[in-house]
Amino acid sequence: MANQELSEQELVRRRSMEALRERGIDPYPAAEYKVTGHTVEIKENFSDDLTPPREVTVAGRIMSRRIMGKASFMELQDAEGRIQVYVSRDDICPGEDKDFYNVVFKKLLDIGDFIGVKGYVFRTQMGEITIHAQEITLLSKSLRPLPIVKMKDGKAYDAFTDPELRYRQRYVDLVVNKGVKDIFLKRTRMFNSMREFFNSHGYVEVETPILQAIPGGAAARPFITHHNTLDIPLYLRIANELYLKRLIVGGFEGVYEFSKNFRNEGMDRTHNPEFTCMEIYVSYKDYNWMMDFTERMLEKIAMDVNGTTKVQVGDKEIDFKAPYPRITMRQAIIDKTGFDIKDKTEDELRAFCKEADIEVEPSMGKGKLIDEIFGAKCEGTYIQPTFIIDYPIEMSPLTKRHRNDPTLTERFELMVNGKELANAYSELNDPIDQYGRFVDQMKLADKGDDEAMIIDGDFIRALEYGMPPTSGMGIGMDRLAMLITGQTTIQEVLLFPQMRPEKKQTKGESSEGGEEAENSSES
Repeated sequence: MANQELSEQELVRRRSMEALRERGIDPYPAAEYKVTGHTVEIKENFSDDLTPPREVTVAGRIMSRRIMGKASFMELQDAEGRIQVYVSRDDICPGEDKDFYNVVFKKLLDIGDFIGVKGYVFRTQMGEITIHAQEITLLSKSLRPLPIVKMKDGKAYDAFTDPELRYRQRYVDLVVNKGVKDIFLKRTRMFNSMREFFNSHGYVEVETPILQAIPGGAAARPFITHHNTLDIPLYLRIANELYLKRLIVGGFEGVYEFSKNFRNEGMDRTHNPEFTCMEIYVSYKDYNWMMDFTERMLEKIAMDVNGTTKVQVGDKEIDFKAPYPRITMRQAIIDKTGFDIKDKTEDELRAFCKEADIEVEPSMGKGKLIDEIFGAKCEGTYIQPTFIIDYPIEMSPLTKRHRNDPTLTERFELMVNGKELANAYSELNDPIDQYGRFVDQMKLADKGDDEAMIIDGDFIRALEYGMPPTSGMGIGMDRLAMLITGQTTIQEVLLFPQMRPEKKQTKGESSEGGEEAENSSES
């Protein structure tokens, strides 16, 4: 901090901080400040007929000020919203400090400072519900100016809108950009709604390891680290599936987990290397039951969070009202391309990909090739919630074979707004079949597929003790949050998305907003 280049506004604020200390005012007091009301609640419960007027104590940031002669107005923002505060010179000068208003309030306090206000609530002649301040306490000094929007001729200037700055400095984004906090409050309600749904069925929330000796449960490239004491490599989990199934073996009837997963892959508007997934496993069920369960759950979540099953995402209206269509993967590819994948060899699939201008790698086997065809030609076309079911066995190494066709598996993926939202199976519980599928995956690894699964011997051993018929489902919570809140990029629903290393500012550069924004707020 001592060596960084400070703007003129930052230097002024530091001098103000020292001046406050010289007056005996601690810019960072430690004592508890007892709040008796919040902005939204105060406005909702205000009554012009209340005598005497309600006395309140509030706390928050100064977001704007209109400095006048002996009286001024400011806007205070707390966790719920904003409220106007009226400040009179004669009312807030404590004790013998007759200069408190002219010196401390007018010159040493700044936009962004946290203050406490004690006073009573009234309505101004303009009709605005306002707190008449009788005491002001500095709670925390802000040393950087907030990028407050300035309006001129109907246009906004100095808005904090650059996506990279917003995601990197989310703490500023939450303060100055209206609606950002609401996205994350809705995300929390979404999690709570899902938990309530699972708990109401008697299923148990559990925790499984994040550091794993074998990165299993999905086809993905893991992050790797090293444990010094054990002198072994460990992996950040790519999925928690195999551990949750071990718990079904152990006698739990239904378990679920909200897990942080990590995949060493690219970043784009729907992918972040660290993401949240929910996985649930219920014994004595199959994928048909899970489809019914999933659509009822999503309908409930939409209603709990938004009060309607319909959400607006960009120019599309998506309706989570159950039931959802169910289409086999084979039929989906036929519908979109005219090509029938049934009984096709790897060479035939590769030839079709070339003909259809679908880029594939030499290491890809039948499963990956079919996945590429579906991804390129079908996936993006399903906007309304749609179950794609009955995947070829090569695509699903952890899934039970289809009861009517051994070349297929009892699997579904739920497509919404052109992307996979959920993935579910009738779980493979035959240990011999499972071992054979793992061996096939290792063959793909030998061909260069760095996302192929590794044989997990302990999981095979668990299956050999016996796992009941089980259905499992995983759902991407970040993608669901995008849909429920109407966002089109995953970064908008992650408080702190992964970013490239920050470029160091050169002399003369400043972050977005800054001095001009500060000055404009007090003009």
